[in-house]
Amino acid sequence: MSISASTPSSTEPAPQKDEEQRLRELGYQPVLARRMGGFGNFAISFSVISILSGCMTLYGFGMSTGGPSVMLWGWAGVGLFVLCVGMALAEVTSAYPTSGALYYMADRLGGRKWGWYTGWLNLLGLLGAIAGIDYGAALFTGALLNLQWGFDPTPGHTMVIFLCILLLHAVLNLFGVRLVSVLNSISVWWHLAGVAVIVTVLAVVPSKHQSPSFVFTEFVNDTGWENPLYVAAIGLLLAQYTFCGYDASAHLSEETSNASVTAAKGIVRAIWVSWVAGFVLLAGLTFAIQDYAGTQNSATGVPPAQILIDALGTAGATAMLLIVIAAQLFCGNAEVAAASRMVFAFSRDNALPGSALWRRVSARTQTPVPAVWLSVGVAALLAVPSLYSATAYGAVTAINVIGITPAYAIPIYLKLRAGDRFERGPWHLGRWSKPIGWIAVVWVALVTVLFLLPQSSPVTIDSMNYASIALVAVLILATVWWFVARRSYSTPAAYGNAREQAEIAEGIV
Repeated sequence: MSISASTPSSTEPAPQKDEEQRLRELGYQPVLARRMGGFGNFAISFSVISILSGCMTLYGFGMSTGGPSVMLWGWAGVGLFVLCVGMALAEVTSAYPTSGALYYMADRLGGRKWGWYTGWLNLLGLLGAIAGIDYGAALFTGALLNLQWGFDPTPGHTMVIFLCILLLHAVLNLFGVRLVSVLNSISVWWHLAGVAVIVTVLAVVPSKHQSPSFVFTEFVNDTGWENPLYVAAIGLLLAQYTFCGYDASAHLSEETSNASVTAAKGIVRAIWVSWVAGFVLLAGLTFAIQDYAGTQNSATGVPPAQILIDALGTAGATAMLLIVIAAQLFCGNAEVAAASRMVFAFSRDNALPGSALWRRVSARTQTPVPAVWLSVGVAALLAVPSLYSATAYGAVTAINVIGITPAYAIPIYLKLRAGDRFERGPWHLGRWSKPIGWIAVVWVALVTVLFLLPQSSPVTIDSMNYASIALVAVLILATVWWFVARRSYSTPAAYGNAREQAEIAEGIV
């Protein structure tokens, strides 16, 4: 729903804006390189959503929490609600196209404390996303090595692969936003072509397929909980986790041409393209299941890998896994870019411990180098519990959802509360702004509560959902640090203050 300022149905192109001047009006001196176009901005959100990462890494989780029917219909339903969230968020992004994105929007619409807590939730979600994405890529890499050379994908071995992937993504992000944009553009076509190849091969090669009745109505409950509605609700995590990260378009807006329009469009396009392609991928995988129990208990540790092995043989499965792993690597690289811009922006407003370091920008590449290293470093720490608990990966994905999803809704709610005081940008929803906004807020409130609940029964130390503990911990940290940094933290009302200019200049090295 790309909508101009004149009328909700207008198809006339939005006028080009002087985005550097707009950024100064919002209070910031431009220091990042504006080298990303509209397609590149869409591509980074599409790459972070990454259906070949989220759908594949949590497919085994979905097989136990409702099975085929919940995975397919849950994807369709969650995608519709997420599209509402994305459209409502895009409208606010058009008005405030800054790297700070969600927290800056909340600060402007609700005040400093709204911005502060939104920023910490957004940061938790983004860092959790890096950990979840790259650890998922490590799991699939381990499965590939197991398939080819009998590699034993122990938690320790998987952690080593994970750290190597993090290092790769850090290095790639140090070369500048132009390389990030090129990789994301390649990623779009890789994802779409990859889904087409995988689904086509799974439809043509196997002699046996599941029935439509099985794919769209079969309900499986291996959670230990008896209530099917509860189990189905928990099973929505597969879709909701995958549909995260589209705020990347907003975080890269200071590096995007005509960002007031293209960043908003990037968010919406990334969601609906992922919605369609993801449904096709899930259906293709589920039709191709040969042995449900055997797939769940695969020696590879990755159920989709077993589906590919059973349906295509070792050679075919290897080729398909290479497609998936490459897509996951594209996804993780894009997420590191988005998270590092959030770290840079939050530090620019003195919100993080050591802000003077994390806001520094390389004069050569115009990239926030220390912010990149901090992002991958914290992601590495978040995945350490996976060495000791089989449920840790699920906890990391839940941390991503319960961190970033509420952060999406806060600026939307504050925009609704502001009413006519909200000065919309060139991309907006017209008369649909309020109904879509309220649908988005209610949906986010629902899933936030949902994903704090236990996912399996009985609840033990190993099976507990630690996302709730992570959420409480980050809120406590944010509250404690608020009393330390509240005098230095601020988003500038307008660029031009001499002290602000000096501080920004010090951050360029």
